[in-house]
Amino acid sequence: MVTSVSPPRIRSSAARRPAALPAARPLAPRVAGSARRPAVLAWGLAAAFAALYACVAVNRYRRGLSKAYDLGIFEQAVRAYAHGQAPIVPLKGPGYHLLGDHFHPLIALLAPAYRAFPSALTLVLAQALLMASAVVPLTRWAHEAAGPKAALVVGCATGASWGIVRAAADDFHEIAFAVPLLAFAATALGRRRPLAAALWSLPLVLVKEDLGLTVAAVGVLIAWQARRERRRSPLPGLALAAFGLTATVLTVLVVLPAFNPGGGFDYWRQLDGGGQPSPWGLPLRLGWPPVKWLLLLLLAATAGFVGVRSPLFLLAVPTLAWRLFSTNSHYWGVSYHYSAVLMPVALAALVDVLRRSDVRRVRRALAVSALVTAVTLPLYPLHEVVMPEAWRTSPRLTETRALLHRIPDGATVAASNRLAAQLAGRAEVTLVCQRPVGPGPQWVAVDLRDPSVQSPCATADTARMLAVYRDRGYRPLVDRDGLLLLQRP
Repeated sequence: MVTSVSPPRIRSSAARRPAALPAARPLAPRVAGSARRPAVLAWGLAAAFAALYACVAVNRYRRGLSKAYDLGIFEQAVRAYAHGQAPIVPLKGPGYHLLGDHFHPLIALLAPAYRAFPSALTLVLAQALLMASAVVPLTRWAHEAAGPKAALVVGCATGASWGIVRAAADDFHEIAFAVPLLAFAATALGRRRPLAAALWSLPLVLVKEDLGLTVAAVGVLIAWQARRERRRSPLPGLALAAFGLTATVLTVLVVLPAFNPGGGFDYWRQLDGGGQPSPWGLPLRLGWPPVKWLLLLLLAATAGFVGVRSPLFLLAVPTLAWRLFSTNSHYWGVSYHYSAVLMPVALAALVDVLRRSDVRRVRRALAVSALVTAVTLPLYPLHEVVMPEAWRTSPRLTETRALLHRIPDGATVAASNRLAAQLAGRAEVTLVCQRPVGPGPQWVAVDLRDPSVQSPCATADTARMLAVYRDRGYRPLVDRDGLLLLQRP
């Protein structure tokens, strides 16, 4: 029996085409929408934190909590830039050129805004916007690496991080520019975009003299990535590292001494301990006293602990090194504004590890970082937004405003720390503890109950200068409850 075999069926190209293909067109809007979601989340969080920072900083200025060191100093510098002048800062001393203290010419970018709105609030609002913008690249990268929930945690952990919140509420400092630059540079490094990382890091040499070392660290990581991937030459990264190192050396050894009244770099003595450091003393200084351990522990916890395994964490080494080796105790702990530049590095290191981790490890790391944020939030000024007493006007504040109102615009004034910050934008202000030049200031304004009156002016120096002014015949117009206003005869 012969069985007939039917020929194989040949499917046409139309038959082979997937039936679902025509239905793919409506997906395009959803894809575009999902691509927009990280940007909406990132910029939304940044706007929210900028508003919170601004509320806290403006309200602290309104309550008279801002200080001449440093808001008044930077306002005098930006005010000079805004009028096309060198940044001469009387609060630092007669004829003191501020580029002899720290190298931060990038703050001149604020001059046009200050010229239009001549107020210390211009500086604190600019700082709020700058620091909040660091949320954007880290949130978007976290969304790309681990999804929307991780992006929300990382974005909130960045905006509410203890270092940034403390700095955003602490008057104004030049590192407001460094925080977003480091966030974008670290994110570009993590995404293997060496050119973008280099371009974002280069302006750091104009923010502060020590940040050239951080630029050098960026260059080293670019060279390391190139060598590891074997697709690019490490030479551009090494060139960037050499540039950053050279910029710091030239700034510290040449530029700062050229503008400094003493012809040197004022902060050497904080690094050498006032003398020749011993070889065995340096390691001891690195880890003692134990408050330095708190700084390292809190930084590692902010990175979810796993972040310390990321090469990006090396970007924190230059800043940590000079802080831990310094003899200035203000640099060792978690107060003040010095840790702000470490926050984008720690969070970028966290995201870098998340993109290479399993789900369980991702959840643990994010939980640790979120817990640190939740625990530290009540300890730093951001919580003042919801404190009713922080928004009240006390009788003491009313009396202080009345005292300041008696000083006319354009007058010369010797003032205590907080009062000087209120006057720096409309008067020629010096600190009360400075010896007067010539006939002396027209006005002397002091709040003896100001807790910051002991620094930068020692209490004894303030009392001595008040006695000098009284001996010169200065007439007391206000002398009540620690508030003192003297007028030159």
